Amino acid sequence: MQLDIYRRTERDGSYSYLAVPASREIPQEATNTDWEVEARALDVQDEAARLPNYDIDHLCEQIEEKGYAMTALH
Repeated sequence: MQLDIYRRTERDGSYSYLAVPASREIPQEATNTDWEVEARALDVQDEAARLPNYDIDHLCEQIEEKGYAMTALH
Protein backbone atom coordinates (compact mmCIF):
# COMPACT_ATOMS: atom_id res chain seq x y z
CA MET A 1 0.00 0.00 0.00
CA GLN A 2 1.01 3.60 -0.40
CA LEU A 3 0.71 6.11 2.42
CA ASP A 4 1.02 9.85 2.70
CA ILE A 5 2.81 10.78 5.92
CA TYR A 6 2.18 14.08 7.70
CA ARG A 7 3.89 15.50 10.77
CA ARG A 8 3.23 18.12 13.40
CA THR A 9 5.54 19.61 15.98
CA GLU A 10 4.69 18.88 19.61
CA ARG A 11 5.39 21.21 22.55
CA ASP A 12 8.60 19.43 23.49
CA GLY A 13 10.01 19.79 19.95
CA SER A 14 9.33 16.17 18.98
CA TYR A 15 6.97 15.19 16.16
CA SER A 16 3.72 13.28 15.88
CA TYR A 17 2.97 11.54 12.61
CA LEU A 18 -0.21 10.79 10.72
CA ALA A 19 -0.33 8.09 8.02
CA VAL A 20 -3.18 8.24 5.50
CA PRO A 21 -3.67 5.97 2.48
CA ALA A 22 -2.38 7.91 -0.53
CA SER A 23 -5.80 7.95 -2.21
CA ARG A 24 -7.49 9.70 0.75
CA GLU A 25 -7.55 13.17 2.27
CA ILE A 26 -6.63 13.86 5.90
CA PRO A 27 -9.73 12.86 7.88
CA GLN A 28 -11.87 15.77 9.05
CA GLU A 29 -11.24 15.09 12.75
CA ALA A 30 -7.50 15.55 12.12
CA THR A 31 -7.67 18.71 10.00
CA ASN A 32 -7.91 21.02 13.00
CA THR A 33 -4.15 20.64 13.49
CA ASP A 34 -1.33 22.02 11.37
CA TRP A 35 0.00 18.94 9.59
CA GLU A 36 2.95 19.28 7.20
CA VAL A 37 3.71 16.80 4.44
CA GLU A 38 6.57 14.49 5.43
CA ALA A 39 6.32 11.92 2.59
CA ARG A 40 3.99 11.21 -0.33
CA ALA A 41 3.08 7.76 -1.68
CA LEU A 42 5.42 5.92 0.69
CA ASP A 43 5.43 2.23 -0.25
CA VAL A 44 4.62 0.02 2.75
CA GLN A 45 3.90 -3.71 2.91
CA ASP A 46 0.15 -4.34 2.92
CA GLU A 47 0.29 -6.21 6.24
CA ALA A 48 2.82 -3.93 7.97
CA ALA A 49 2.25 -3.75 11.72
CA ARG A 50 4.52 -0.77 12.38
CA LEU A 51 6.18 2.24 10.83
CA PRO A 52 9.17 2.49 13.16
CA ASN A 53 10.60 5.63 11.52
CA TYR A 54 7.38 7.42 12.46
CA ASP A 55 6.66 5.69 15.80
CA ILE A 56 3.37 4.33 14.47
CA ASP A 57 2.29 0.98 15.91
CA HIS A 58 -0.72 -1.13 14.91
CA LEU A 59 -0.63 0.47 11.46
CA CYS A 60 -3.15 -1.73 9.63
CA GLU A 61 -5.45 -1.96 12.64
CA GLN A 62 -5.60 1.83 12.99
CA ILE A 63 -6.18 2.37 9.27
CA GLU A 64 -8.93 -0.25 9.21
CA GLU A 65 -10.61 1.23 12.28
CA LYS A 66 -10.21 4.98 11.68
CA GLY A 67 -9.02 5.37 8.07
CA TYR A 68 -5.64 6.68 9.27
CA ALA A 69 -2.89 5.83 11.77
CA MET A 70 -1.10 8.10 14.22
CA THR A 71 1.94 8.12 16.44
CA ALA A 72 1.03 6.90 19.91
CA LEU A 73 0.94 9.71 22.43
CA HIS A 74 3.14 8.96 25.43
